[in-house]
Amino acid sequence: MVAHRGPDDSGIWVNRMVGLGSRRLAIQDLSHAGRQPMKSPDGRYIIVFNGEIYNFIELREELKKYGHRFGTDTDTEVVLAAYAQWGQDCQFRLNGMWAFAIWDVEEKILFLSRDRFGVKPLFFLRDKNHFLFASELKAFMALPSELRPNFDLEMIARMKNEESTEQTLLEGVKNLN
Repeated sequence: MVAHRGPDDSGIWVNRMVGLGSRRLAIQDLSHAGRQPMKSPDGRYIIVFNGEIYNFIELREELKKYGHRFGTDTDTEVVLAAYAQWGQDCQFRLNGMWAFAIWDVEEKILFLSRDRFGVKPLFFLRDKNHFLFASELKAFMALPSELRPNFDLEMIARMKNEESTEQTLLEGVKNLN
């Protein structure tokens, strides 16, 4: 469904609680070393990332001073190290356009972030048994029928008057603002 998002590579990481999938468009590091989902060196954090961090070279140099080592030339690896170093506050150090999710294997916490202007959208759907997210609404249409949301006809009718809202064209699916 979202194969057009990343023609260069794809990957899936799954454990008993979480599944992360990615389609990759390689820009910074064209090698397979930049494959996503990407794990931190200690295996504690797993990231899926869509976007571009403009100041990743400067951040990488700063993170090296804290002892972080890098095996790729990707901004994805820098975001992962920044999260390991600064936690959720890492997002305030990023300049760029992004949407990412980081799973903390030890704490069992999923952290989602998107850029301040919403250039890279991040949509989510939560019900009593599931938390699903994607960078495109049409990804939700590929879900099994019991999870697939219906179109929100009221939202469609009001669409010309809505801007920067968390509501979307799909019932129950929110836009992370």
